[in-house]
Amino acid sequence: MTEGIVTLRRGRTPLLVSLPHVGTAIPGEFHDALLPRALQTEDTDWHLERLYAPLVDLGMGVLTPRVNRYVIDLNRPRDDTPMYPGAANTELCPTRSFSGQPLYRDGAAPGPAEVARRRATYWQPYHDALAAELERLRDEHGYALLWDGHSIHSQLPWLFDGTLPDLNLGTADGASCAPSLRAALAAVVAHVPGYTSIVDGRFKGGHITRHYGRPHEGLHAVQMEMTWRCYMAAEAPPFAYSDTAAARVQPVLRRLLETMLAWSPDER
Repeated sequence: MTEGIVTLRRGRTPLLVSLPHVGTAIPGEFHDALLPRALQTEDTDWHLERLYAPLVDLGMGVLTPRVNRYVIDLNRPRDDTPMYPGAANTELCPTRSFSGQPLYRDGAAPGPAEVARRRATYWQPYHDALAAELERLRDEHGYALLWDGHSIHSQLPWLFDGTLPDLNLGTADGASCAPSLRAALAAVVAHVPGYTSIVDGRFKGGHITRHYGRPHEGLHAVQMEMTWRCYMAAEAPPFAYSDTAAARVQPVLRRLLETMLAWSPDER
């Protein structure tokens, strides 16, 4: 299903993969307000569709947007409540990059009316599609599984100290999925040679994981925030994909998604 803003490819299993930050489009109407650096969309979750593409044989559905997160961040709540109180956060309509640099020319940042317009135009269709597909999956299978896939630069001092682990599994401190599912996934990331990992560390899951992860209602959600170095040639422009690095990490992703699919609600 393609509607220009959101693309949903339905699968045959209870699993839906959401990739909310892969969009690269910044419509021309925003170009004059944004600084030149912003138009390079450096904080995109680069190439995740390509990374996950060989895994669709597992039968998962995939949901992606067209527009970039600099237009509006689909993984933030509609009321723009900070995801991580006390830490640096970017907004629903970000005004700074992950390095803390301004995105807009002086006086050109979106005001409340513009934020509301973008929310209706871009944010709401993604969440309508996400909610409807999860409901369909739950109706068909008795439960639904949501994997919210992300990627990020491993060193961003404005957001966190030091170097981020390669694989960051988030379950909102265990609130977004059944304990047995969290334990099964945590066991996988804890025993992957060559990669560092953490569960519910700096990135515990954004709005999508926290909002849609309602295990008591048969909706189980997890977030995977992986560093760019896992599958890219370098964490710098031109943000090139590395087939060699990707080939090493794709079996890890496959194992994690297979673990989700092998899990049953009976294992609560």
